[in-house]
Amino acid sequence: MGRRTLDGEALPQRLLAVATRLFAEKGFEKTSVQEIVEAAGVTKGAMYHYFAAKDDLLQEIYQRLLRMQRDRLESIMAEAQPVTWRLHTAAADVVVTAIANLDDATIFLRSMHLLSADRQRAVRAARRAYHERFRSLVEEGQRAGTFRADVPADLAVDYFFGAVHHLGAWFRSDGRLTAEQVGVHFADLLLASLCPKPAD
Repeated sequence: MGRRTLDGEALPQRLLAVATRLFAEKGFEKTSVQEIVEAAGVTKGAMYHYFAAKDDLLQEIYQRLLRMQRDRLESIMAEAQPVTWRLHTAAADVVVTAIANLDDATIFLRSMHLLSADRQRAVRAARRAYHERFRSLVEEGQRAGTFRADVPADLAVDYFFGAVHHLGAWFRSDGRLTAEQVGVHFADLLLASLCPKPAD
């Protein structure tokens, strides 16, 4: 079991929570390791036991969100439900979980270019694998004749995730739509774009 802080919180989670808050408030570049450890109430040695550098914190902030979304996607894909239900549920879930972790996603998209080339490649590969699993639902529906085959599956998925990645630019928790409502609307729009055209 990992080391814990005085209030019982696991140290890596405390460091990640503090780093997320500081990166959101000040930006990744303007936040120092010293500020992170002071805000977390630990020493640099304790931090370096789990994270070798500030870059590790930034990468983990994004990777934990991606891992969670990937696990939820696999669970949805395993359901014995029609492909339309699974794709709609998966799409809505992506939106809801992205909004629930909006600071994480926004921080990373804003700061990813500051990571080393190797780290950027690793993150892009993980994100691409996740998108490919999501795309497989679209392709399943196309093979079954449920979705339009003339819409490239990769284009539909890229279009959808492009909209998801912009949530941080406009979504507000006190706005007129809840995260769940936005999720349903996004999922509806994705499925509408894949519905067969009515016969002339």
